[in-house]
Amino acid sequence: MLKAVIFICLWSGFSLLFYQHKILEHTANILKKTRADMDSAARQRGLENRKRLLELQRKHSFWFRLERLLYYSGIRQRFPEVTAEIWVAGDLAFIGTTVLIAAVFGGLKAALGMLVAVPVTEAVLIRCLCARNLRAVNDNLMKLLDFLGNYSITAAEVTAVFDQVSRYMENPIRTALEECYTEAQVTGDAGAALLSMADKVEHPKFQELARNMEISVRYCADFTALVSSSRRSLREHLRISQERKAMLREAVVNMALLLAMSLAVLLTVGHLIGMSFQELVWGTLPGRIGLGALGTIFLLFWVQLQRVHS
Repeated sequence: MLKAVIFICLWSGFSLLFYQHKILEHTANILKKTRADMDSAARQRGLENRKRLLELQRKHSFWFRLERLLYYSGIRQRFPEVTAEIWVAGDLAFIGTTVLIAAVFGGLKAALGMLVAVPVTEAVLIRCLCARNLRAVNDNLMKLLDFLGNYSITAAEVTAVFDQVSRYMENPIRTALEECYTEAQVTGDAGAALLSMADKVEHPKFQELARNMEISVRYCADFTALVSSSRRSLREHLRISQERKAMLREAVVNMALLLAMSLAVLLTVGHLIGMSFQELVWGTLPGRIGLGALGTIFLLFWVQLQRVHS
């Protein structure tokens, strides 16, 4: 009997000892897993902070602005292999060759003229391409919102919807949507793909839509309210844009009248003093000053014209 009691006591003691050891081991595993999760979250937060810092530095860099300009003009969509570095190298080679040919056949003045004319012409052409793409986005953005409104979009399928909708869009929206879908599939980060898409199209409402979608991917599951508010905001933007264009048409008429009146005055003055129009404009100091003033006025008008289309 005594042996049985001793055996039961020993068995109970060892059982409690092993059970306590198991509890301690389980608690240690929980603490280890919790610490690993905390370290992982800290590393992820650090990566996100560094990513935001790099994005801030990148947006203030010359190369980023140039690459964004290549996207805005449609050059990167048409020639994907053309990077900012390749563009600068080719641009410098073209300008150098043009200036050298002008110096050989026309002298120093011709070389200096080409050194100024080539970059100015390039800037005007790129600005015209940007304005054309901006008008295309302006004409297709409402159609994009209408298509998105027909889908019950969630955060998990937003880029997949872009792939279906892109075939009905025109460039540059079509290319931007396709690249966003491809980047999201490759990297698995839909938010970063949406932010990258926002930097490839020069339209404030398109960029606003992409950035709002990136926020909704992180904090919201349904995009219905976002699409509806974006549609209302775009209608207001188009209304204001139409009003600005009406004011612009009036300004164009006024500038044409100013030019006609200036030509009439110059012709009248030239007739009274017995000088030709070319001699009056280029051969006298008042004529050159007046020509410079008119050029400045038209340059400022062109700048305002570009702001209206932006």
